[in-house]
Amino acid sequence: MRKGLIRALRSAATAGLCALAFGATSASAQALKLGHITPPSHVWHQVSEKIASDLEKTSGGKMKIAVSPLQKLGNEAQMINLMQAGAMQFGVFTVGGLSNREESFLAWSLPYTFRDVEHATRAASSPAAREMLKRLEAHGMVGLGYAFAGMRHVLSLEPVRSPKDLANKKIRSFPSPIYNDWWTANGAAPTALPLSEVAPSLTTRLLDAVDVDLDALVGLKLHQQAPNLTLTNHMAFPAAIVVSKKWWDARSDTERDMIRKVIADAEAWGYKAAIEADKSNLDKAKADGAKVIDADIKAFQAVGGGVRDKYTARNPLIADFYKQAQDL
Repeated sequence: MRKGLIRALRSAATAGLCALAFGATSASAQALKLGHITPPSHVWHQVSEKIASDLEKTSGGKMKIAVSPLQKLGNEAQMINLMQAGAMQFGVFTVGGLSNREESFLAWSLPYTFRDVEHATRAASSPAAREMLKRLEAHGMVGLGYAFAGMRHVLSLEPVRSPKDLANKKIRSFPSPIYNDWWTANGAAPTALPLSEVAPSLTTRLLDAVDVDLDALVGLKLHQQAPNLTLTNHMAFPAAIVVSKKWWDARSDTERDMIRKVIADAEAWGYKAAIEADKSNLDKAKADGAKVIDADIKAFQAVGGGVRDKYTARNPLIADFYKQAQDL
């Protein structure tokens, strides 16, 4: 009986140690947050989910990221504030939103800088593009990579064949000075609205047109409200993959190397996915009723030249980026 009691005590002790070990592992797991503004169907969300999945696997479950799409953690300005405080650890933020902190990111929105998404992804490796990421550290973020959506086009209630057709039309535009300058130069009235409000605003004719990438167009089925698609191809639309500097500074060198590797893999995967999606989304949009409008693209390109000149003249890094992109 005494031997049985000893065995029972040993079993209880072993179970207790296992429970303590499990509790320590659970306690050490980091509950992390990643926010972005696009819908779950968007390629940026897919990149975000890959980062979350790969980091949890690589870290042995110690780093678990909850991904929040469609600005559920706040708009980009609010999410940047969270990152600066260390309350949100990861973000996929538009270069337009980041340009409010670091002006050089406006370079990505210079009209008619890129032929297509593939050209834009190659520009992400340019010295100027990497310098932009580095400058985010002064704003409480560490830039580790880029993610891309499709090229930007015009979706409208009435066909748009040239800048003249945009005269005094309200177009949903990203809230950025270069976007405002671009659409104002085309004669339109740029209007800032969250993506979630675009479809009802088209239905009620509060908007006449939308500046949009095909990923968002198909994901939100915006062509069901505005069927006319003009493939202006006027800008690329990247985001930067960033982490909170406050959180990053508290990580070990081993953890940082692991995170860099995970994000680099997701970045490369996202480039390929964005290139493929830009082609497949056009087919999906047309099959679902979008009407592609023949347009005078040279007229739009002529307007773009003046906007580019304004921004390359005012910021040396913007000028460097434009030259490096053209040399690719």
